Amino acid sequence: MSAVLYSFRRCPYAMRARLAIFTAGLQIEHREILLRDKAPEFLQASPKGTVPVVVYDGTVIEESLDVMLWALQQNDPENWLCGSDASLDLIAQNDGPFKQALDRYKYASRHDGNPEKWRVIGAETLVEYDTALGQSPYLLGSKPRLADMAIFPFVRQFANTDRTWFDTQSWPHLHRWLNEHLASDRFASIMKKYPKWQAGDPPTLARTAQPRQG
Repeated sequence: MSAVLYSFRRCPYAMRARLAIFTAGLQIEHREILLRDKAPEFLQASPKGTVPVVVYDGTVIEESLDVMLWALQQNDPENWLCGSDASLDLIAQNDGPFKQALDRYKYASRHDGNPEKWRVIGAETLVEYDTALGQSPYLLGSKPRLADMAIFPFVRQFANTDRTWFDTQSWPHLHRWLNEHLASDRFASIMKKYPKWQAGDPPTLARTAQPRQG
């Protein structure tokens, strides 16, 4: 029986989970959730009501990073988990201070109504990423690791909040890195559109990658 993934296409947390599942080559049943109209079965599995959620063999995995690790611990053909301690440190920075700034920038009306302030704060992290990416193609070296795949969906969301502004910033290495991910076949595959799931629908088995070695 395939694992069930409850997901929402545009959520960066769900994107990172789908990236890991796709790369691991796992077969899953994809259930697309609308955050404004959540299926009762989804809320029964995970009352907190946020995506992604994986349900497999009686186990519920409710955090996006845990979903990534669950997938990659089964199969990690591109060695994303290499140097995982360093990746986890970067992800903690992303999911803490940077995500806080991103939310207050993108959804300013829900917070203090000062998006420019939070854009400046978030940009401090992006400058650090650009510096790191000027020293190597990816955040932690010559190959993409867990950190790259867990972080770039959030950089995408920050960039798309005001793409004109983002594109005019002097972050050539960050722009190159982000655009590479956005143009990849992997990203196109995990951004496939699915109809809203409801009980009784036939299972939708998500297309998986062909695992590569190395």
